This record gives sequence, structure tokens and C-alpha cells, in this order.
Amino acid sequence: MSAKPTKLIGLSVHEFDTLLASGKEIHLQPARLIPFYKPGDEMALTSIFLSALRLIKEFRYQIFQTIGLSRSNQLKIYTEAEFVLFEKKRIDGLVVVIRANKIIDAALLEVKNKNIDLNESQILDYLKIAKEYGIEKLLTISNQFVSFPTQSPLNIKTPKQVSTFHLSWSFILTIAHILLAENENNIEDADQVEIMREIVEYFESTNSGILGFTQMKPGWVELTQKANAGTSLKLSDPFVEDTVSSWLQEERDMALILSRELGLLVQSGQRKFKNNLSARIKYEEKELTTKRRLVSTLQIDGAASPLQIRACFDRKNIEMSSTLSAPLDKKTRGQISWIRNQLRQSERKNPELFATLKPDLIIEINLKFVKDSLRLHLDELDSAIEMIGARKIKSFSILFLKYLGRKFESRKGVVGIIEEMLIDYYQGILQYLRRWEKPAPKIPKKSEQIETT
Repeated sequence: MSAKPTKLIGLSVHEFDTLLASGKEIHLQPARLIPFYKPGDEMALTSIFLSALRLIKEFRYQIFQTIGLSRSNQLKIYTEAEFVLFEKKRIDGLVVVIRANKIIDAALLEVKNKNIDLNESQILDYLKIAKEYGIEKLLTISNQFVSFPTQSPLNIKTPKQVSTFHLSWSFILTIAHILLAENENNIEDADQVEIMREIVEYFESTNSGILGFTQMKPGWVELTQKANAGTSLKLSDPFVEDTVSSWLQEERDMALILSRELGLLVQSGQRKFKNNLSARIKYEEKELTTKRRLVSTLQIDGAASPLQIRACFDRKNIEMSSTLSAPLDKKTRGQISWIRNQLRQSERKNPELFATLKPDLIIEINLKFVKDSLRLHLDELDSAIEMIGARKIKSFSILFLKYLGRKFESRKGVVGIIEEMLIDYYQGILQYLRRWEKPAPKIPKKSEQIETT
């Protein structure tokens, strides 16, 4: 590299335009909503996505907020950013944010579609370019799933000067769907709404190259068979990594599916691993080999409880559950009646769906200072009082439990079953549940005060 790269942040618009006109460092193409690339080409997808950022304010704000990019209505957005000083290496996109006639922020984009994964050597090259040009953000987009945008599908070391972010195409499509749903995040401008609808139409077409998660990796089958046979599992077994990777992708896909149904973003993953996907993978691999199960939790704003999904490999079960603290102002009989009434409410609201769920519903009664909980079918709740005796109820868990048998080993079939269970459980049970709230303290009537004196 004979010349020193020009730092972009802080340049005036005139200085930036002059830099581009010289052609000595960077060659760029403007992003177009109707690109000249053929449908299915990843550059067509990149150009349409970048144009959507430029044209639709609310979409831009959501994406920029997710990756920590400064929000502004003045942008320069390009595709095919070629960096002459770096052997003409070409990056899929460049976003430049302008305020008060100066560049205040920027991001490089690397995009993959279809079944193409990110390339480690490419990303390392692009990180070097970002560092040299003072570009503080590198965004990767592909059909690979992560729980948080701060995680990366690649286990690479990034320079301190550059922050990396990753979005799946399913996440981007979900944001678009939420903006078109009836909620407080609606797109204000009617023309921008129509543009968003057209973009969603393209994203959802088979030609776009956007894929959801449709099947587990081959290791899922082998692990299930070994776990069910009681064979010991080792962290070094390749099918362990396959299975955990599949489960984490399905976890994120479940969150996005439910997000589109609800019109709000459902959170997944564990926050302690927000910036470290490899640490989350190692944690789950240990859980899987020791407990023969994997557990995910979805956080839904406004729901009475987080939604927990558990895959039990030794039993070939899928469990979905929500947990409610037992009312503290009631005794055992009243607490049992309280949870029973919650489920009766679900039955009244959606009797047909409840009837299909009921055979697989279990109430788990969690007792204070007792390790093992009581598991009862709905029809057995009346006998719970005698079984509990003098012990205190801590909480109730409402479980939707399905034994899948050989279907658990179906890489594609198990994904379909889990996602159908997810919607049924939320729609038939969770959306109707209510937390117990401590009643407000009451001032006794004057007559009651006289009686106590």
C-alpha cells in the first residue's frame, strides 16, 4: 500500500465527493431500488436493502438503532465499494451518515444470500480496511442466525477500533413486517408504506435468496439416537456441535416467527452471552452432554411470563412452559382455584384450540424448600391439596408437553412441529395468562378501627 488511506469520519461532503471523483482510493456505485442485477444475485438483494434504508425513515431508524449507527436523514449509500489501495478489494456496501455537512459515522456491509456462509478471510480483510479508513462499524448479513446483533457467526478477533454486527435476513424481514403491522411503529408516509410492501414481496420471493431455518443439521439425528440409547456424550463429538448450532438457529427463528405474528420484536438468547456466541455454544454443549437437553427462553413484552422451550433428547420430548408465582394472599385451596380459573379463561376464549392442547397440558406445582415439583394433569388438580399437605406453593408452571418418538429424529419434521407448538401454546394459553399482583393496602373503616381499640 503506497498511499495512506483517507479517514472518512470528519470529512466534509465536498471533501468526500472530491475523494471519490479522483478515483485514487475508492470506487462506488449508487444503491438502486430497482437494480440492474438479475433477481437472486446477492448484489440485487444488497441494493434493494440499502435503498430501503435510504427511502423508508422508520426502517432506517430500526436497523441503525440495532447496529448503533448514528441516526440522520442525510445519507450516502453505495454498493460495490472498491478500495484501490487494498488490491482493489470490493465490499458489498458502504453507508455514510452526514450531519451539518460532515461525515459523522459510517459502516461497511458484507452480504451473503442463499446457503452461502460468511468467509473468514474476507471479513478479516474488510476489518483491516475499516480500521485504516476510520470506519467504526462492519455489518455482515446472511441467512445465518445469531441471538444478538453483537454476535457473529464467525469466531474472529476484531480490532478495537471496529465494532462488528450481524443480522440475518430473517431478522431484517421481521423488522419490515413489524413496521407494516398495526402498532405504534407504523410507517407514517403512505408512499413509504407501499415501498416497504413491495420490498417485503421481493424478500419473500423464492428468487431473493432469503431463507428461513427449515431443518436441523445431520448431527441432530445421531445425537438423538445416542442420547435415547443411553450412550455417553462427549464435548468433542462432532454431532454435539451440530445439534447445538441447529438449536440456537431454531431458537432465533422461533423468536422471529412469533415476532411477525405479534407485531413486536420477541427477544431470545441469554444476555450474558450477548457479545460472545462461541461462549454460548460452549455452555449449551456442556448442558447437552451432561443433561441431554437444550433449553431456550423467549422474552415477550407484556406476556405474564417468559416462554421456555425445552428439547429432551433422552425422552424425545418437546416442552413449552410458562411459570406464574402463586398468589401470596391465598391459602393452598385458593391458589389451586386461581390457577384453574386462569386455564378456564383460556378455554372460554378459544375452546377449539384449548381442546386440542388439553391432552398434552400438565400443571407443575413448585413447592417451597422442595426440590421435586408435582406434575398433574388438569383433571387431577382437585387431588393436589391433599398431596401438598402443609407445604407452601411457590409457583405454577403450565406445560405443553409432546412426545415425538421417531419424529424427533426428523431434521425437517421436528422444526415444523416445534414451530406449530409455539404458535398454538402462545395463542391458546400464554396470551391469556395474568400475573398475580399484590393488592393495594386498605384503610380500615372507622367501625373496624373502633372494634380493634
